[in-house]
Amino acid sequence: MRISKLVGERLKDNVNGVNVKSHNFLLRAGYLKQVCNGIFSMLTPAQLVNLKIQKIIREEMNAVGGQEVLFPVVMPRELWEKSGRYSSIGAEMVRFKDRNDHDMLLGMTHEEAAVHLCQNTIKSYDQLPFMIYQIQTKFRDEARPRAGLIRVREFTMKDAYSFHYDKEELKQYYQKVYDSYNRIFKRIGMKNFIAVKSDTGMMGGDIAHEFMLLTDIGEDSIVLCQKCGYKANMEVATSIDEKPKFEDEKLEEVYTGNAKTIEEVCALLKIKPVQTIKAVCYAMVGDDKNTAVVFLRGDKEVNEAKLKRILGKDVAVKDLDETGLVKGNIGCLNLNIPNVITLFDNSLADMKGMVTGSNKEGYHTKGVNIARDLGKVDFYDICKVNEGDKCPICGAPLEIKRGIEIGNIFQLGTKYTKAMDMTITMPDGSNINPLMACYGIGVGRALASVAEEWCDEKGLVWPMSIAPWQIYFCPLRLDDSEVNKKAEEINNSLEKAFEVLYDDRIVSAGIKLTDSELMGIPIRVLISPRSLANDEAELTIRRTGEKIMVKLENLISSLKSIINKEMEALS
Repeated sequence: MRISKLVGERLKDNVNGVNVKSHNFLLRAGYLKQVCNGIFSMLTPAQLVNLKIQKIIREEMNAVGGQEVLFPVVMPRELWEKSGRYSSIGAEMVRFKDRNDHDMLLGMTHEEAAVHLCQNTIKSYDQLPFMIYQIQTKFRDEARPRAGLIRVREFTMKDAYSFHYDKEELKQYYQKVYDSYNRIFKRIGMKNFIAVKSDTGMMGGDIAHEFMLLTDIGEDSIVLCQKCGYKANMEVATSIDEKPKFEDEKLEEVYTGNAKTIEEVCALLKIKPVQTIKAVCYAMVGDDKNTAVVFLRGDKEVNEAKLKRILGKDVAVKDLDETGLVKGNIGCLNLNIPNVITLFDNSLADMKGMVTGSNKEGYHTKGVNIARDLGKVDFYDICKVNEGDKCPICGAPLEIKRGIEIGNIFQLGTKYTKAMDMTITMPDGSNINPLMACYGIGVGRALASVAEEWCDEKGLVWPMSIAPWQIYFCPLRLDDSEVNKKAEEINNSLEKAFEVLYDDRIVSAGIKLTDSELMGIPIRVLISPRSLANDEAELTIRRTGEKIMVKLENLISSLKSIINKEMEALS
C-alpha cells in the first residue's frame, strides 16, 4: 500500500475535546472518522486491524467447536416478546414499524434468534453440546457514548451461543470458552487484563464473568484482593463489614431544621456518617404504584445492580413528590405510608445508637437500636464495597481499580429455551429445555482497548499480531532519482514477503518519521542516500525504539527474524 494513495489524513495536533489516548490517536493517525455521536467509519488501517482481530477470534472459536452462522440485523417483535425482552429493555433498543405497519427491532444481541435457529432443528440430546457464533454489526442506542470505540452505538461484535443437556456438561464447555477468551486477548496483545465475576444484567441466568482491561479510563469498578486473588465486578462484589460499636441509648427525637443530607446532619449532631441510617428511594420499572426505600448505613452507597436482583425489576432514583415521604427526614421507624416497600442492608444488622429521620419535616431520631426498635428484620446485601473493606475470602484489605469490559460470558440456563418452548428428547424419552450459555466480544472495543494499552507520547504502538501492516517502508530524499529507483526495487521485494505501507511521498524526513510513529506500525525500514552508500537500511522497532543497521542483502531475513520475535513476545 502506498501512503500517497491511502484514504485519510494524519493530524499534527491533538483533537479538541478528546481526552482518551486511544480515541485521540485513532483519529489523528487516520484510522477513524466520526459520523455522529457514537458512530464511526473505519478507514483502511483500522479495518485491517479489525479483520486481524476477527481472524484470531474465529480461530479460537473454531478450536472449541464453534460453527459460524449469521443472524438477521432486523427481527420481528414476536421473537422478543416470547422472551419478555421486547418490553423489559428500554430506549437503548431501537424499535420501528416496517411498511406493513409491523413492529420490528434492530438486534443488539441475539439470544432469541439463536434459539429460533435451533428450534425444531436440534431435537435430540445426542446432537448436543454445540456452539454457534457470528461476527456482526449491532446497534444499541447508548445514552452516553464516549471514548471513541470504547462506548459506541453501532458496533461489530462476536456473539456465541452454546446449548447443553445438563449442568455439568455446560460447566465444562463454559470453562473451555473461558480459556479460549484468555488466549484471544493474549494473542491480540492485551497485557493487563483479568476475568472477574459479574452481574448477569439483562441477559439473565445464574453465572457470569467479565474480562476486564485494567485502566484508569475504565467505566467499571473492579474489586481485587492482592493476597488471595479474589476478583469481582463492583456489581456483585462482597466484603466483610467491620461494624463499629456505639452505646445503646433511649430513643430521642431532636430538631435538625434544614439539615437534610448525611453531611449536614452529622455536622449538626457532631457524629460521623457511620452512625447514621441513610434512606435512598427508588421507582421500579413496570410498577408505577410502589416506591422502594433502601435503608443502609450512612457511610455506604447503594449498589443498584444488587437492588435490581433483589426486586426483580429495573430501578431509578425516585422523585418524592406525591409519595408522602419527607425528603431529608425519611426514617426506618414508624414509616406508615402506603405503597412503600422497605429493604434493609446488611450494614445495619445488630447496629445500635444510630440516627435516622423522623418522617416529619425538620426532625431526626437518635438512639435507634435495630433489633430493639424494629424487631425481626430481613437484611440484604445491597451496598457497594468500599476501598479497604476486608476480602470475603481471606480478610485482607480490598482494592478498587477501574476497567474496560472487553468480553463477557454468561451461563443462561433455560431462560430463553423455556420461554420459547425449545425442547430436546432425552434417552428415557422425556423432553427437556436445553441449557444455554452465551459469549460476547466487542471487536471495535477490543481494537480501541489495545490502542489504549499500546501507545506512547508519540502515537500508537501496535502489537505485531494485529498491526495493519508489519513494515513502514520510509525512503528519505525520493526526489533523488537513484534513491527513488532503489526504493522501488526494495519495496517490490518487501511486498513479496511482508505487509508493507510504502511512504512514497516527497516530503520532509520529519513528516515521514512523525507519521510512522503516530500510525504505530511495528517496524520501520528507512533508507537514505547515506545508508544506500553503505548498502544498508536502518530498522527501528516501534515498541522498543531499538535501531538496527542491516545490509540490504540481509534485509528480508533480518525482518523475518524480528517479526518472529515480536510474535513470540505475545505468546
